[in-house]
Amino acid sequence: MSVETVFTPEEVRAIAEKSTKWNLNALRVGFFLPLILEIVWRTSHDYPQWISMTGTAPTWWIAVYSLLLGYLIFCWTSAFHETVHQTLSSHNGFNRHLGRVIGTVVLLPYTAYRETHIRHHAYLNRSNDWELWPYSSSERSIWFRRVFVWFDLLMGLPAASWIYGRIYFHRDSPLSVESRRLIRNEYLAALAAWAVMASWLTYSHNWGNLLQVWIYPAMVAGTLQTARKLTEHLGMSSFDPLLGTRTVKGPSWITKMASFMNFDIFVHGPHHRHPRVVHTALGELMDEYLESNPQRTFPVYRTYLHATTAMVPWMVRNPGVGANIAETTAAAFRANDVHDFVQDVSQEVLPDSDVSIC
Repeated sequence: MSVETVFTPEEVRAIAEKSTKWNLNALRVGFFLPLILEIVWRTSHDYPQWISMTGTAPTWWIAVYSLLLGYLIFCWTSAFHETVHQTLSSHNGFNRHLGRVIGTVVLLPYTAYRETHIRHHAYLNRSNDWELWPYSSSERSIWFRRVFVWFDLLMGLPAASWIYGRIYFHRDSPLSVESRRLIRNEYLAALAAWAVMASWLTYSHNWGNLLQVWIYPAMVAGTLQTARKLTEHLGMSSFDPLLGTRTVKGPSWITKMASFMNFDIFVHGPHHRHPRVVHTALGELMDEYLESNPQRTFPVYRTYLHATTAMVPWMVRNPGVGANIAETTAAAFRANDVHDFVQDVSQEVLPDSDVSIC
């Protein structure tokens, strides 16, 4: 296992110099302001008149608030993703501590996410891509995947806890003893924190308020996160990171702002090939690959809507990736058991036969 990602001195400098603090400030203000206002309004029964004339939240406000806060929680899950890569901050202690706080809140252990995600980058679209289970699994039928994809989408939060928790509970788990110990402790800490919260909510009769200020928005966030995952992966058969994922990079301010708020994870192909590269460099990397390979057609889309439109038919036709989409036999890896994010997956992990873009 690798508790800390090992970066080169140049990578550490790039992480320290990037503009992540602006993303985090936007998330802090965006998330905490409506959350605090809603709590104040609910506890004081003093909603503005344009929201409610009776002092209670009308249905339209609950829907709008859930969508707004749900999107901001979705952006925080992208920050969670950055902490797992340990590229959010040049201080890995900060990455780990923030990641564990977010993991506690969503009942998804930081170390389970990290260990699963390391293998997702190393073994993209293969059976041992734990993060894309069951879409990558050769053991799951097309009908199981057709049912599961809708559970995954509509119940994104519990589905994520199941998918990422598999690496800890599965009998064939590749985890080391140390990783299992960390994940166990993170599960125990999360359960203890939620037990304390549940006790307080019961004592103060606030379960109804929790539903509306957290559970509903968090479920929206889970659905958005699953939709992002499916859009970037479902229906992609290539094992080459640049051809086996969908990338969104467009000129509109909406696309740019959404990408900024989510640490440019939408520029997914370069991120998959270079998991230690700072998010602010991914767009430039994609441009370089496009320029140096003019004869190739890359799955790059100008908006997320275009990318999602390309993905949606696969939800019904064949919710799968890799060999579940195209009958291919994976060659032997250069590195068979990856325990950390590498500089270049194509050069350090994949066999030559699986690399199409040099």
